[in-house]
Amino acid sequence: MECPRCRAELPETAHFCHICGQDQRSADLTRRKSFAARPDEPVASFALISSIMPRGAGQRPQIYRIAFAIALIVALIAAIFGAMPVAVLVAAFAVPVVYIVYIYDVNIWEDEPLIVTGLAFLLTGALTVGFTLLWTYLRGPVPYGTTTYEGSLSAAPTVGTFLLVALVVPIVGEAIRQIGPVLLASRPEFDDLMDGLTFGVISGVSYSCFDTLIRHWDLLTGGLQGSDPGLWMSLIFLEGFVKPLIIGTASGIAVAEFSGLGRGYDGFTPRYFRGVGEAILANAAYQAGTYLFSFVGDATLGVVLSILWGLLILAILILRVRSVLHAGLMEAALERSARGRGVGPAAELQYCAQCEMPLLEHAAFCNACGTTVRVQPKASRPRVGAVLRAAGPEESIVPGFDTPVAGEEPRRAGDVASATPDETTVQDESGGSTDPRDRFYDEEEGRP
Repeated sequence: MECPRCRAELPETAHFCHICGQDQRSADLTRRKSFAARPDEPVASFALISSIMPRGAGQRPQIYRIAFAIALIVALIAAIFGAMPVAVLVAAFAVPVVYIVYIYDVNIWEDEPLIVTGLAFLLTGALTVGFTLLWTYLRGPVPYGTTTYEGSLSAAPTVGTFLLVALVVPIVGEAIRQIGPVLLASRPEFDDLMDGLTFGVISGVSYSCFDTLIRHWDLLTGGLQGSDPGLWMSLIFLEGFVKPLIIGTASGIAVAEFSGLGRGYDGFTPRYFRGVGEAILANAAYQAGTYLFSFVGDATLGVVLSILWGLLILAILILRVRSVLHAGLMEAALERSARGRGVGPAAELQYCAQCEMPLLEHAAFCNACGTTVRVQPKASRPRVGAVLRAAGPEESIVPGFDTPVAGEEPRRAGDVASATPDETTVQDESGGSTDPRDRFYDEEEGRP
């Protein structure tokens, strides 16, 4: 049996191609019904663990689910009894700690824990502290923004505060979250798409962690609060679990686009800026919603509405990140297949101009999207250089004359050798290209 995607020879009983991962029992070449990290899940799924923790999803996903569940239960129990210092601390650090354990578990930091933790977590956290102190000071108090969520200093939202919360904070915040992960993704050992996704997520949850600590410092240092379990549980679930997952997933998508498809990282491409724009849009929608819901008149209702709004945004982000991740994993399989066809591990691959998937050797069409290779810009070809030399002893210096004309003295034989070092020759660089793809184009177009 032959794989329709990469033409590899497969046993008759094969369900998936061992080279490119194509499902042999489905005509869907994009494999949308089978997520690359978890084949038993479709790509369009809301499975959180396999989306933001893809490397450990196939072996021990229950470990991370249990860790999240334990942290959530501990934080909610503390909130029920009004022990808000404990609840806020657990909620702020639960997701970051579990995610750092995940990075350690699968060794994403390539035995360089200080660099990865410092750039992706601590640098973002330090910048977040300064920025959050600044913008919360400029914003001032908001409804239900006091320690006990009982006060209201304004009857309606103001345009200035809304623009600050829904525009300035998402833009500047995303810029802060991109610094460390982009520096990491620029390193050769971390240029994989899944590494970029992971660094973006941990930077996002770091931002959320320190943002929560600063914004709820009064709760953190105020001791036991009055008995209002509905309000405190809702607040902890929003700030400790919904918010970090939104911010982390959005930033992860952007950094994944920086890493990009294909060998090496793509860098600051239009796709990366589109990913940053998507992250800013998601955070702006979340921030705007939580700000406006704080004016509904009831603290608990406002937080519950914020949770529902945040879960909707998170669901959209999960679908988006799974699509990006699935495309990257399928691309990695094609790249391996292309290199296995004789290109070699150190050679440069050619990539499709449409979908950026690797092209197999001598390919006339992309076997991922079907785009013809001929639509790509042609490779620059060296031109034939001119040959400049001194005239021979029996040659005229005037073009078109084979013998010296009047006024030209023939050279003696001894002068020929002495003139040789003064000859200036531009080498002929018209030799045939060694690139197999160039030879393929020559044969197709009838060029020798």
